[in-house]
Amino acid sequence: MTVADQKKDTTWRLSVAPMMEWTDRFCRAFHRKLSRHTLLYTEMLTANALLHGDPERWLKHSPDEYPLALQLGGSVPGDLFKAVRIARDFGFCEINLNCGCPSDRVQNGAFGACLMLTPDLVADCTAAMRDAAGPNGPEITVKCRIGVDDQDPEAVLPDFIDTVAASGVQRFSVHARKAWLQGLSPKENRTIPPLDYDLVKRIKSERPELTIALNGGIETLDAAIGHLADFDGAMIGRAAYHAPWDILADADRRVFKEPVPPITPESAVRAMYPFIEDELSAGTRLHMITRHMLGVFAGRPGARRWRRILSEKATGPGAGLEVIEDAMAAVIQGEAAA
Repeated sequence: MTVADQKKDTTWRLSVAPMMEWTDRFCRAFHRKLSRHTLLYTEMLTANALLHGDPERWLKHSPDEYPLALQLGGSVPGDLFKAVRIARDFGFCEINLNCGCPSDRVQNGAFGACLMLTPDLVADCTAAMRDAAGPNGPEITVKCRIGVDDQDPEAVLPDFIDTVAASGVQRFSVHARKAWLQGLSPKENRTIPPLDYDLVKRIKSERPELTIALNGGIETLDAAIGHLADFDGAMIGRAAYHAPWDILADADRRVFKEPVPPITPESAVRAMYPFIEDELSAGTRLHMITRHMLGVFAGRPGARRWRRILSEKATGPGAGLEVIEDAMAAVIQGEAAA
């Protein structure tokens, strides 16, 4: 699938948010077994890591993951230009600039949510990124908050969106909460600041030419579909990770209108076997893959046994597919006893 093909297929109607230490290529491989069309994101990669590290290591992925977007972190237009130049030929349909993460790491690097304070700089960054991507390369997009600290979102968000859109950016994912750069942890920043969906809804209604996806507090597929009445897309984070089957298994039919039945959790797990065998042969430890699969049976009677067996046995040397089969047998036993 070419970048152009991915752009046609990627409607932003549903996406899984970029999440550090979670949405790696093993996670994405599993999520793709559950939904063919949901847009997937990489973990955030800093421009500096890409410029000074091994691009193959950082950007490695399988075309089976498409449609796939890369998220970059950075605040120096020249560095982001170079990073996009490196990444543009790796097949991503989109390269997204992180303007929403409030962690100490990104604050120390003066990017992430800090960039809500400097919309002109963000516009310079995205203009450089678009120049590097070229007309046929990946689309440059932005993920942001509605403001930070004592900013007034009613004033800040419209100005931020308009300033960045003037650089040519047409797609935004908006986490409908403020980020507090001091006083709240990244975890607290995901739940404590109140959601303001109405503000983001007004931004969208007043700027129909922009593509805006809503992020923040979306816990179910039903909720995501409900938001599609007002937004171009819905982006789900931790709920899609902790209960991937609940969120993704019926997304192709319900969101993307493809007439296919939802895959069962058992079928999704077994569909991973060829990928897992290849990775084990290459030296990957089983738990690096299965840690992303712990939630697939969430809500079923045997789910706790599934998680326990994988957590205890997948870390052992030589652990292979038999561990997964044992864990699935425990799920069946748990359901039989329920």
